[in-house]
Amino acid sequence: MDLSILDQVPVSTSGSARESLENAVSLAQLAEELGYRRIWFSEHHGATNLASSAPEIIVAHVASKTNTIHVGTGGIMMMHYSPLKIAETFKTLEVLHPGRIDLGVGRAPGGDRNAIFALSQGKAPNLTSLYDKIDVMQDLLLDKQPQYEVYQHTPATPESETVPAMWLLGSSGDSAMQAATKGMGYSYAQFFSGKLNPEAFEIYNANFKPSQFMENKKLSVAFYAMVCETKEEAEYYSLPYLISRMNLMRGLPMGKMLTPEEAANQSFSEMDRLFLKKVREGLLIGTPESVATELREYGERYQIDEAMIVTFADPQEVRQQSYRYLAQEFNLQKGGSDL
Repeated sequence: MDLSILDQVPVSTSGSARESLENAVSLAQLAEELGYRRIWFSEHHGATNLASSAPEIIVAHVASKTNTIHVGTGGIMMMHYSPLKIAETFKTLEVLHPGRIDLGVGRAPGGDRNAIFALSQGKAPNLTSLYDKIDVMQDLLLDKQPQYEVYQHTPATPESETVPAMWLLGSSGDSAMQAATKGMGYSYAQFFSGKLNPEAFEIYNANFKPSQFMENKKLSVAFYAMVCETKEEAEYYSLPYLISRMNLMRGLPMGKMLTPEEAANQSFSEMDRLFLKKVREGLLIGTPESVATELREYGERYQIDEAMIVTFADPQEVRQQSYRYLAQEFNLQKGGSDL
């Protein structure tokens, strides 16, 4: 099982968005050095605790600062954009960094209702044709004529000799089947709910059809992991993330991530503690050996090809060390597979 990284570019109270984006570069460079396969950047709107509202720009910057690691989006939120614009953006990225770009797309909004309408200029977004957008994107990336007349007169430029690898973010059997039949990788965010969907994984693994965007099936599952020398340390550095997730579940303003010291000094009610316990379920928090063991068990049980690791931790040195521990446990080496 390969290891990769999902970076949501967290912003803590001890830093700034600029520092978080600089950290994204240094993390990608470390990931390349350690042997992680890819690093993705998510799309979130209106979130002051995340500096990832324009992942395609972060991808361009990070790809220019690295040499071999795959760089991509996890993912572009399709509802907000024309498939032509997405295809042109990723054709440009692919021309600049051939063979290294991942186009991950998702159907979620990446923001609240206000963000959805602001991005659509006050119009109700069309949510019924998102899978059709993928078909149009794939045709445009391959310089084929899409079936919809509106896209038949404007080719996606610039011309590119290669195409980005394509991935669909999803959580259901429907999205798994769409990814499989369209020849895309399938990425499942376990860290968001703490749960897995074995049925969706089976559907994807059984129905995958090779394409120019993905030659072999690729099932990727994103896990939150915080790895330290001791379990107590890992729990300590994870608390700010747990508090942030608790606030999200309650519909409260997220705000910037607390530092570990600030989180440790918080006073919690009995209800708070129940929320934190619920949020903690399914997250991988512990020593290098214990977390690696859990990841391997998941991989073997569900035929997972790649574990994508999400780690929120302040300071950056602790976050980077967590990724180092996992790289050592999995004996990662620089370089690796084409996808």
